[in-house]
Amino acid sequence: MRAPQAPPVDPDRGNFWRELAEPHKDEVTLIVFKARQAMAQGDVTMLADYDPTGEGRQKLYRELFGMLRYARRLAPDNLEVLKLYAQSADAIGKTRQAMDALHAVVDLVGAEKAGPEVTGRLGEIYLRLGLLDEAVRYLREAQGPILAGQPITASNLVHLSTALAMRGQTSDAIDVLAEALPTSVPYYANEYQVVTFALAVAYDRDDQRSLAVEQLDHLRSGLQETWGQSVHTALAALRFAPAEDQQYYQALLLEATDSYGDARAGWALYAAARGAYAQRALDHIAAIDTRPKASTSALVSPTIAPMYPPSIRRHRRHP
Repeated sequence: MRAPQAPPVDPDRGNFWRELAEPHKDEVTLIVFKARQAMAQGDVTMLADYDPTGEGRQKLYRELFGMLRYARRLAPDNLEVLKLYAQSADAIGKTRQAMDALHAVVDLVGAEKAGPEVTGRLGEIYLRLGLLDEAVRYLREAQGPILAGQPITASNLVHLSTALAMRGQTSDAIDVLAEALPTSVPYYANEYQVVTFALAVAYDRDDQRSLAVEQLDHLRSGLQETWGQSVHTALAALRFAPAEDQQYYQALLLEATDSYGDARAGWALYAAARGAYAQRALDHIAAIDTRPKASTSALVSPTIAPMYPPSIRRHRRHP
C-alpha cells in the first residue's frame, strides 16, 4: 500500500477571501493527511498479524474517530473528512455515525460521483444489517471491474453477490462473480483470488460441487504449492458480511487443503451459528465423516494455518 503523500503547500494560504470561506482549511488538510497515514499503517499491521487480537487497531481507530469528529465540526461538507470519519466510525462499531457521514457524501455529490468506496461501504453496512434491498442498491452503484491492488473492487463484488444470494437470486449472485473474472487470468493478484474463491463458495452453496471444485483447481494450478496460504492471506483483507461467512470461507479452504479435522470443526461452528447455509455445512461434515478415519484426524495443512473465531466460464444452474 502506497503511503499517503504529504499535503501540498496551499498557494492561496494567507488569501483573505480563502481564509474567510475556509478558515480551518490548513488544519483540516493536516488532519486528513495524518488520518490517511495512520489508517494505511493500521491496515498493514492487521494484515501482517502484528495485532492478532485487534486491540491495537481498535485503539487506533478510536483515536482517529475523535480527531475526525473534530475535523467534521470544522468542515462539515469536506468530502475527504466525511469518508474518513465514516471509515473510522464503522471500524469501531459506530454504525449510525458511519451511515450518517456516508449518506452526507451521497447527498452532496450524488451516488454516482460518491465513488465505490462510499457506495460500497454503505452497501456493506446495509448487508450486515440485513436490509438487502438497500444493500443491493448501493452495491450495484459500487460494482465495477476487478483491479489488482485495489481490494475494494473485489470486496464490493463479493458483498453484492452475497446480498443477491440472500435475496434468493442465486443465479444472479453467481453471474456477478463469474462475469467479473476474465477469460484468462494472467496472474492471480489478491483481488482475483478473493473473487475466484468467492465464486467457489457460491457454487458450493448452490450445491454445484463440480463447478466449485473447478474454481478451486484454477487457484491451485495458478498459485501452485502455496495456494492455500496465498488465498488465506488474500481473504484476510475482506471484511465479511454477514460476519459468520468468514467461518464458511475458512472451513471450505481448510477442507480444500486437506485439513479435514480442522475443516470439520469449522463447519460445526458455522452450523452452530445458524448461518444461512447451515445445511450445507452439515453436508460437508457428513462428507468428511465418510472419509477413512485416518484422513479425518486434526490435520494441519502445511500451506494454511487453521483459524477459528485457467479459464472462467459463465455458468447457470439449469432446472
